[in-house]
Amino acid sequence: MQPIAKELFSYRRYWPHKFGPAPFLPMSREEMDQLGWDSCDVILVTGDAYVDHPSFGMAVIGRVLEAQGFRVGIISQPDWNSASDFARLGKPNLYFGVTAGNMDSMVNRYTSERRIRSDDAYTPNNEGGKRPDRATIVYSQRCREAFNDVPIVIGGIEASLRRIAHFDYWQEKIRRSVLLDSKADMLLFGNAERAIVELTHRIASGESIKEIRDLRGSAFAINQSPEDWVEIDSSEIDQPGAIDPPINPYQDTTKPTEGKKSCANKQADEDAKVIRFERRPRGLDRDKTVVRLPSYDQVKADPVLYAHASRILHLESNPGNARALIQEHAGREVWINPPPIPLHTPELDKVFELPYQRVPHPSYGKAKIPAYEMIRFSVNIMRGCFGGCSFCSITEHEGRIIQNRSEGSILKEIESIRDMTPGFTGNISDLGGPTANMWRLHCKDPKIESSCRRLSCVYPGICSNLNTNQMPLVQLYRKARAIPGVKRVFIASGLRYDIAVETPEYVKELVTHHVGGYLKIAPEHTEMGPLSKMMKPGMGTYDRFKAMFDKYSKEAGKEQYLIPYFIAAHPGTSDEDMLSLALWLKSNGFRADQVQAFLPSPMALATAMWHSGRNPLKKITRDSEAVFSPKGRRQRRLHKAFLRYHDADNWPILREALQAMGRADLIGNGKKHLVPRWQPAGTGGKPEGQRKPVKGKNFRTTHTRAEKNDRNARPSNRRPTKPR
Repeated sequence: MQPIAKELFSYRRYWPHKFGPAPFLPMSREEMDQLGWDSCDVILVTGDAYVDHPSFGMAVIGRVLEAQGFRVGIISQPDWNSASDFARLGKPNLYFGVTAGNMDSMVNRYTSERRIRSDDAYTPNNEGGKRPDRATIVYSQRCREAFNDVPIVIGGIEASLRRIAHFDYWQEKIRRSVLLDSKADMLLFGNAERAIVELTHRIASGESIKEIRDLRGSAFAINQSPEDWVEIDSSEIDQPGAIDPPINPYQDTTKPTEGKKSCANKQADEDAKVIRFERRPRGLDRDKTVVRLPSYDQVKADPVLYAHASRILHLESNPGNARALIQEHAGREVWINPPPIPLHTPELDKVFELPYQRVPHPSYGKAKIPAYEMIRFSVNIMRGCFGGCSFCSITEHEGRIIQNRSEGSILKEIESIRDMTPGFTGNISDLGGPTANMWRLHCKDPKIESSCRRLSCVYPGICSNLNTNQMPLVQLYRKARAIPGVKRVFIASGLRYDIAVETPEYVKELVTHHVGGYLKIAPEHTEMGPLSKMMKPGMGTYDRFKAMFDKYSKEAGKEQYLIPYFIAAHPGTSDEDMLSLALWLKSNGFRADQVQAFLPSPMALATAMWHSGRNPLKKITRDSEAVFSPKGRRQRRLHKAFLRYHDADNWPILREALQAMGRADLIGNGKKHLVPRWQPAGTGGKPEGQRKPVKGKNFRTTHTRAEKNDRNARPSNRRPTKPR
């Protein structure tokens, strides 16, 4: 069973609750004066514009703390060149809460090819450059300069994904935990409502943040492991390094071994740096057991140990059975408590029903904030994802256990959109979340759920213990459509079609009433090599879903199309895999407008593959499965070019690659060829024998450059429809 947590709204409210809720959380001293506040208890610093909406993390955290009675101020997108902007609300009574925003600041600012983006969807008028690189670190430093005696608590997705030593794609190196680089007092990871509420009440009651060491979902720095905890090495969970010969069961292990070391042991000594601890007896109290990960210096020097540490972190991610983790960083220990207990439905309902204004702060005037424009008519119905895709940050941040809102709360929010949101014309743009169709899906047995260590509930196949009945979601859709003033309810969140096909009635309802001509889904690839590294289903499931989609579209008398998304240059992808994908795209008549190249985000399992060349989905050893990753700029460009085989700018590099691969038979002007022999003038460099247009026919070439593809790429954790 899941550990018991105190109900989120059961705390005695702090004394300033008498001021009542603020129309907007204040962003200036003038607003504080209007509210009658002499100071703020908590000041939240964010890299996003302040939108008072439950899809924006700082609004959620701010309103949750306000409901507990605390006075909360917001410093949004401050000038980080000095500390003055961080002091504009005065000194907070309890602490600064710092986040980079709804997106990782590096993913927000750079493309997968490390080019600087010119825009920022979380900034007024889509203006780029309004937050620094690694914003969590920079903001924390400025808060410390402004008031050096005020505790700093960091959180959000940027902090979550960097809570241990991690591979940084933009610097091509292993960086320390962001907790140490920011010099923060505490890091809260995941959806942090439960942790932030308990922490704030405890600090307000007089506890020092340095003394709070038992808070789930928190990480902090200490000098050494407490004496009353049992420390086990991560190798006891999953053995890294060389594989030792079997131990003689009759050997007296109390005496030191004599003679020469085995070859395997010699290799282990030479390689790495694997620290051995005395093995502990089974049946230890998990509440007093901490797992030691390889140190920062070890994972920095040894990619295999990095993959091992990544695997252990993910294995210890179930709130029902996870143990604390510890990792040494040059004399300092980063301690990571088990993940937070997911919110129960009544708690999540209250979070979403707090007095949000559902619009940007008035100080932005008429400026447009693209991320808000995208979600202002959408409703988030759940959190979490049990898909476990190795490249995605959703599971790593929100967890695998689905947190559901009630049907009544969701319908109530639709009515609020109808009555409160400017510009509503009757269309709900989305009813979903991290995924479209995991609402109310869960493990059939709570005991199994609390003890499970699978990385995915749906890979390599759907777990027999998973409830996949989506009829409650069908009923929700029908009730949402029946609300007076609602014309259409669209589904725009990512659909797990492998789950959808388990309930044909759901697919029929979706296709008949909730698709606006096009439905985007994400097979990600067609070949089993890369799909096995992504933890995604094979194309047989896609074909099954497409057959249902076409059937029910025809029955509804609608002409509708599936728009599949694919990833280029993912670990485990060969040139031949991309060629097969390109041939599939052509044979099915798809011409991708946008290309997503794999971006190694911190802490992702696919990033561990990228960096280490090993597969952390399996047990890690020196001889474990090797994984090839297409890293070179030219090869990544080639893989993206295969996805856009129809773009004349890509034809020269595709011709060269096809010839090198022995597939020159795919170069020609027939329907079975992938690219033509001729090159239109003005595309792909120097023309290679331009063909004259055929009389009576128009020839049109797409002129989308690689830079535009990068800018428009779909980052794996760029999802403004869920709170961070």
